[in-house]
Amino acid sequence: MTTVSPAEPAPRKRRILLWVGSPSVAIAVAAGAWTWWTGQATPTGLLQLNGRIEGDQIMAAPKAAGRIVRLLAREGDEVKVGQSLAILADEAVDARQAQAQAGAAAQRAQALALDTSADLLRSETAVQQAAARAGLAAARADLGRAQAATLQEERDLERTRDLAAKGFLGVQTVERGELALRSAREQQAAAQAALARAEQTLRDAELGPQRVRARLAEAAATRAQAAVAEARVREAASQSADLSVSAPLTARVSNRYANAGEVVAAGTPIFGLTDLTNVYLKGYVPEPMIGRIRLGQAAQIWTDAWPEAPFEARVGYIAARAQFTPKEVQTRDERTKLVYEVRLYPLADPAGKLLPGQPADGMIRYDEAAAWQRPRH
Repeated sequence: MTTVSPAEPAPRKRRILLWVGSPSVAIAVAAGAWTWWTGQATPTGLLQLNGRIEGDQIMAAPKAAGRIVRLLAREGDEVKVGQSLAILADEAVDARQAQAQAGAAAQRAQALALDTSADLLRSETAVQQAAARAGLAAARADLGRAQAATLQEERDLERTRDLAAKGFLGVQTVERGELALRSAREQQAAAQAALARAEQTLRDAELGPQRVRARLAEAAATRAQAAVAEARVREAASQSADLSVSAPLTARVSNRYANAGEVVAAGTPIFGLTDLTNVYLKGYVPEPMIGRIRLGQAAQIWTDAWPEAPFEARVGYIAARAQFTPKEVQTRDERTKLVYEVRLYPLADPAGKLLPGQPADGMIRYDEAAAWQRPRH
């Protein structure tokens, strides 16, 4: 098994250089050192790395600007997906929401009033049409009686004049007959006018269904306006909901970046969360060993909390660039200090047994025939 070990401290190197006195001795020592290194690096199929458990970082931020009213979580808390983390307030958003709700309520009330008015108008139209038809029939009957009375008065006046011409009746009787005829004609004219009014009333009553349809169309237009107002209410509710910050997934609160009472802009992180469902072991492999590592290789994660139950894992990430100290690399000896970040992902849900920040050891099997072994400390 190959173990990743730190470089020898500088003072020990100086003592070795002082002990080597001549070039021949130096060559012998160098040869022995290379034999020791290659013996230690002889592949046994396993590679150990040390590191700690980490998880993906997520920033919880509001979608809208506002003043933080309440913080509902603190560092170290485990939060569930959808759990509220912070509440913000914005008076302008609250006012727009109240205005939208009032406008929608007014439009709904007006649409209801128009529907009720249309129903009432429909009932009134039926009554008015019946009354108009009855009035028209009565006017026609009155006109018929007036016409008959006028015709009778004309005949009576003609007989009265014949009798007066023969000396049987006086002039006064003729005058009374003429007066009665004029009165009958006036009543006939009045009946004729009443008939015209009755006909007009019936025509007006027959326009009632059109008025009902117009009222219903007005109610439909008002309902459409009410739908627009309802959309404004939903928009205002969405803006109000944007002032609440919720956990996007099950995670642990790792950082808090703002305090209650502060005014933050849209997208400003308030909490930093660590994904508990996607944890991994993060470690480093020296540059000479990185060629043995491949994505997907079998691995195990060992922890002090569960010393007898390693977690089956796989190599899920290998850094494309090396990290090294010092930054200036000049010699072969210093190049061996280059390290690559490697991540081991558990194959199954660790069910909260692997926690971010927890130290752990990893064993990578690059030879399938190698048997698993415990990490060396």
